[in-house]
Amino acid sequence: MKIMSYPTYEILRNPIEANRESILESARLCFKSESTGRESDSRLLTRLVEEDDAMATPIEMADFKVRITTDRGIANEFVRHRIASFNQESTRYCNYSLGKFGHEITVVKPFEIREHTMEYYLWGKDCRRAEKTYFDLLDLGVKPETARAVLPTCLATTIDIKANLREWYHILKQRTSRRAHPDARLAMHGILLDLAAFYPELFESLAEERNLQFIEDFAKKDVEKGNE
Repeated sequence: MKIMSYPTYEILRNPIEANRESILESARLCFKSESTGRESDSRLLTRLVEEDDAMATPIEMADFKVRITTDRGIANEFVRHRIASFNQESTRYCNYSLGKFGHEITVVKPFEIREHTMEYYLWGKDCRRAEKTYFDLLDLGVKPETARAVLPTCLATTIDIKANLREWYHILKQRTSRRAHPDARLAMHGILLDLAAFYPELFESLAEERNLQFIEDFAKKDVEKGNE
């Protein structure tokens, strides 16, 4: 059994300038205004997220696609967002006993469970038992789509998410909040920082706020874990 310590992500498609121009074209249409240069464009983009929702519609004209590997419980939270498209690794058709999966399952360690503790031991023990039962069922001729019933929620899964930038703002605002699941925050934090670098006028303010919270909440815990 393979254990991942943290979720990972990969940006699959992000035509930055094309997205920026698409947003600006629609914004200029709405306000019947003309660009006087990059500075005026930046002011307009910033205004879109600072004003009310009705003014934010031009942001929907650009999209962003990300591939995230996290546990299935967290992925199930992500797919609850409505204005997005999702494609996810299927446990119906993936047979983890095959060589391309290393003849093992991969699980993602919950951030709140610390290594070298009793809870870590119990969690790992149950995951290994689930893996064995899964393989035993396959050996008996049970199909993967049925054998998957014994796999843990922390089973690693890879999911592609494509959404327009307005929806990404909504997703990231929710999933990087202190009220969000810790593992969801881990999965989404880097994406927010990347989007802030690509589109500072739209995401920089949110990223600065959330990054400060992230450092306060997670960096401190990592230091504490390292001192144990």
